[in-house]
Amino acid sequence: MLKWLWLTVLVVLVDQASKQAAIQLLAHSEQYSFLPYFNFSLAFNKGAAFSFLSNAGGWQRWFFTTLSIGVSIFIFLWLKKLTPKEKLLAASLALILGGAIGNIIDRSIYGHVIDFIDWYYPSNECLPFFYLLNQSNCHWPTFNIADSSIFLGAVLMIIQAIFNKEPTE
Repeated sequence: MLKWLWLTVLVVLVDQASKQAAIQLLAHSEQYSFLPYFNFSLAFNKGAAFSFLSNAGGWQRWFFTTLSIGVSIFIFLWLKKLTPKEKLLAASLALILGGAIGNIIDRSIYGHVIDFIDWYYPSNECLPFFYLLNQSNCHWPTFNIADSSIFLGAVLMIIQAIFNKEPTE
């Protein structure tokens, strides 16, 4: 099902174009209000999701790059083996692959992932994984198009797994 690679390429192109626009238009760590509960804020993440290992001293750049390349190869090979009936799974894998490649490009070239999407809600008590900023808003960790694509691909994969009607042999 390599015909789904168009979706991977689209994700990579949109992701990289949006990151370049963020670098050109935004100042690091400044918040630019876009919509209620939605800002643009340029951030550089040297770690993984939720800035995991971001202060680890530099080795994490190559660790996460190598891990992402390995996972991308696995996803590509999985995508290659799918049958034409497995459209939803193919779309989910293509989205995940595109997001992974987008973040691999950042880590390889810049040594960090470029994030700029800032979602928040007003409160002084935050839900898990949110962090308090300015004593009045709870923010989700800043993310990008690649991260969104990986998330959407994972959600579609879960939906496919739950609602798959194919009999197991």
